Amino acid sequence: MELLERLFMGSPALWGGGVAHSVLILALVVALGIMLGKIRVAGVSLGVTGILFVGIAFGWYGMNVDGHLLHFLKEFGLILFVYSIGLQVGPGFFSSFRKGGVTLNKVAVLAVLLGVGTTVALYCLTGLPMTTLVGVMSGAVTNTPGLGAAQQAFSDLHAGAEAPDIATGYAVAYPLGVVGAILTLAALRYLLRVDTQREEREAGSGTDALKDLTTRRISVEVCNPAIEGMSIAQLRELALREFVISRICRAGGEPELAGADTKLHGGDRVLVVAAPRDIEALVALMGREAADTPLMRDRKMISRRILITKSELNGKQLADLKVRSTCGVTITRINRAGIDLVAAGSLQLQIGDRVTVVGPELSVAHAERLFGNSLRRLDHPNLIPIFIGIALGVVLGSISFWIPGVPQPVKLGLAGGPLVVAILIGRYGPHYKLVTYTTMSANLMLREVGIALFLAGVGLGAGEDFIPTLLAGGYVWIAYGAAITVVPLLLAGLWGRLRYKLNYYTLIGVLSGASTNPPALAYCSEQTQTDAPSVGYATVYPLSMFLRVLAAQLLILMFG
Repeated sequence: MELLERLFMGSPALWGGGVAHSVLILALVVALGIMLGKIRVAGVSLGVTGILFVGIAFGWYGMNVDGHLLHFLKEFGLILFVYSIGLQVGPGFFSSFRKGGVTLNKVAVLAVLLGVGTTVALYCLTGLPMTTLVGVMSGAVTNTPGLGAAQQAFSDLHAGAEAPDIATGYAVAYPLGVVGAILTLAALRYLLRVDTQREEREAGSGTDALKDLTTRRISVEVCNPAIEGMSIAQLRELALREFVISRICRAGGEPELAGADTKLHGGDRVLVVAAPRDIEALVALMGREAADTPLMRDRKMISRRILITKSELNGKQLADLKVRSTCGVTITRINRAGIDLVAAGSLQLQIGDRVTVVGPELSVAHAERLFGNSLRRLDHPNLIPIFIGIALGVVLGSISFWIPGVPQPVKLGLAGGPLVVAILIGRYGPHYKLVTYTTMSANLMLREVGIALFLAGVGLGAGEDFIPTLLAGGYVWIAYGAAITVVPLLLAGLWGRLRYKLNYYTLIGVLSGASTNPPALAYCSEQTQTDAPSVGYATVYPLSMFLRVLAAQLLILMFG
């Protein structure tokens, strides 16, 4: 027993100063926390947040670690976590503000503002410290970066002091934050009297805001005398819309690839790829919609998605490659960060993009050699951009600036600074030939290691005061967290449906993204065969994450 006590409670004689003991405790907290997070109750699990609860248990029983080491690992883990998130969302961050994206982001911003407003209202009504309520707010929307940002802001404001009630509020509110969000999304289905079959059809055809964020293929018969003999390039100038004509079938002929110089004649059938919002206008301009059977059954042409892995293509415009003349294929669309983009000539390519090419099999093979399509090239991590970006993020996060009405200068801190830099590098790095792509597995590993270290540190630091706080009335915070979870989602959901006529499956994806709630997204995806929830989630997640981090800091600086 004495050996076990020295092993877990620490002994300078046994552990040579306590570093090895600290590493042992951290490793056990992370391992046991992940095991706990995998346990499902009624289909819901804690996920990685199980690490926080195991850390609290270890801290309560006195199995703590060296304070300086704990502080470093917690902060460094937070940096790794938010930076990897920024790299992931960066490529799609600004593209999400296109017309349809603006609509979805308006709903997400409303949900964030309602959550902040509910938090401030509870602060005024209950008299609880803002540190507690910011922790509850972060847990209610399952936003761990917000937790880190709040702790960092409090530490900067009070010369390095800690606020354990932030972590306690987060831990208390988190479980119901997951369950409450899912129940609220289900309740919206009945409040809005949703016809699921109709919503499923409309989600698949992209009839709401998704019409600006996805692509659609349609076969059109040319029968407008005004465009007789006009080339596709001339038609694009006339239409003032981005579209791709990948194949053309002359009257009585076989399907063939279409290029910018291909001329259109009456009776031709063309396969058009465009954003759903542009389809109706393009059909009206060219003629009428036609059955696409002759085009789809052509055995000489294939369609294949190719991964861009050659670094020399990073940042190049699609038109510069001249793939139609060099490879004999047509690029119809490009998938980036889960969103399909129309293959416009001005679109800049990025490492990790997936391009859809159409052409004969040999030509497609040639295109594969041009683009790379080698997962092995992407397996090697690009560490230089990662650590340069982290360094720049720390510098940016340390710069103070004033916001009117806020009594203290604001810093982005170790949560906001690296997040902003990662988003900017992920978006604009390719313009300067900087390869910022990391594979999903590498990004996930970096993110999970970071969040594991951070949550373990937060739990161990808050464990000593957790039970006394809970017994002294902290259980009431669960109700406050439920209000912060449910009220914004209900109101924003009703607004999005009644004001913007959003499809139900798009709407619940947007609300899941506004709550930065992956378990809620998993629930949404199970409700439909379409990808509408995923597209809605991916569209609003970057801005929502940024606003959640900034809101947590501002609340601490203004009221903490």
